[in-house]
Amino acid sequence: MAAYVIVDVDTSDPQRYEDYKRVAQETVAQYGGRYLARGGTMHILEGDWQPTRLVILEFPSFERAREWWESAAYGPAKELRQSISRTDMVLLDGYTP
Repeated sequence: MAAYVIVDVDTSDPQRYEDYKRVAQETVAQYGGRYLARGGTMHILEGDWQPTRLVILEFPSFERAREWWESAAYGPAKELRQSISRTDMVLLDGYTP
C-alpha cells in the first residue's frame, strides 16, 4: 500500500533551498518515491493552519518511505533543510477501501 510524506516547509534561505531540492529529489527517486505536489498554489478551505510551502511525496510503502527518511543518501539533504528551514512533516499510510 502506498504511503505519503506531507511536508510544510518555511525556508529562511531560498537559494540554498534550491540546492536541497536538487539533492532531495534524487534520493526520493532512489527509494521509489515521487512528488505529487511541490509548492503549488494553495487555498485554505477551513481552519487556522497557514502552511508556507506544501510538498506531498508518494512512496510504494510506509516502510520504503521510512527507509528513505533514515537513509545515508538523504541524510546530507535533510541536514541542509533543517539548517535553513522550519519544517513540519508527517508520514501517512495510504488507504485501501
